[in-house]
Amino acid sequence: MSRKVAVVGIGHSVFGDRRDANLAELAFEAIKPAIQDAGITQKDVGFVSVGTAGGWYEEFLPAVVISEYAGLTGAGLIRCEAACASGSSAVATAYQAVASGQTDIAMVVGVEKMTEVDILTSVELIGRAGYYLWEFHNFGMTFPAYYALHATAHTKKYGTSEEDLARVAVKNHKYGAMNPYAHFQRPIKVEDVLASRVIAWPLKIFDCCPVSDGAAAVILASENKAKDLSDTPIWIRGLGVSSGTANISKREDYSSLRSATIAAERAYKAAKVDPSRLDVATVHDCFTIAELLAYEDLGFCERGGAVKMIREGQTEIGGKIPVNVDGGLKAKGHPIGATGVSMVAELTRQLRGEAGKRQVPVKHGNALAHNVGGTGHYCYITIFGRD
Repeated sequence: MSRKVAVVGIGHSVFGDRRDANLAELAFEAIKPAIQDAGITQKDVGFVSVGTAGGWYEEFLPAVVISEYAGLTGAGLIRCEAACASGSSAVATAYQAVASGQTDIAMVVGVEKMTEVDILTSVELIGRAGYYLWEFHNFGMTFPAYYALHATAHTKKYGTSEEDLARVAVKNHKYGAMNPYAHFQRPIKVEDVLASRVIAWPLKIFDCCPVSDGAAAVILASENKAKDLSDTPIWIRGLGVSSGTANISKREDYSSLRSATIAAERAYKAAKVDPSRLDVATVHDCFTIAELLAYEDLGFCERGGAVKMIREGQTEIGGKIPVNVDGGLKAKGHPIGATGVSMVAELTRQLRGEAGKRQVPVKHGNALAHNVGGTGHYCYITIFGRD
């Protein structure tokens, strides 16, 4: 029998160029406040799930090193990898450990140190996350090029403009400037985006998320423990997971990520809610086009309606559904393994009413996290709710 599971503690490091800390130290910057927030000690944690894609840093067994440094040795331990959705895969694994009765308290840690290598090596490592032998080796595809395919397909089908893409970046930098954990903490203008260097047309450098270091941590607890530990437990109401083909040439449509659509349908069904019952969302905006695709894949609007949403400010605070009011991957940063866990921390903060000047109005008490690995190779959708 499955048990209810809640988030009872959150922690977050500053995202950015963090060569001032090694992997374990960076992870502990998030672990320590999460433990304090939950009001527990390391001895209370029965299971640890670490989300990290790896490849950028020196540790071959990062979960073991992090666990020892944080005083968690002896707890159940696993490392989860799902490309850019590694953090959400770690959340799902810890959720299952608690829901199944394996443990009453689990910790999720998401971490990545991406600045340990030069930028060209980093771009290559990420590019290998598609289909190496077919796409990277033969055609030199990297992730800006992958998402440029999606951008041109969406433009051809729905008339999306470069200005529309730029509006996503402007919105997310606006909120990133209000987030003390964000990699980029300054606002920009549409003109800045349009004048920035082209990376893979129509995507420019300001359409792309940065290469970041960072960590986030959350504590999950069973229903009885959650009510003992927290006055405001944030429940995991539904989880939807799906996948796409490794070879993108086998996909029928580039104006959407089918895995996201399927995962969203599964999450809404599990949570027994629909998009109209959401107060806030974090979506995987590794590139500006990815956020527009998410609006449609998640049912926030009809197909082709994303452009109208961004033009009318419907995804701002006070709009139809605020999206990425922490700055998103675009401005907060995208330390790959940390991203999905950071989303959980942000949504928990929002549903608790602790987001300060970035606080959204909470009417229904529901929030959604959308975390994509690759270009829809993996997709995790998690819906949270407040009693």
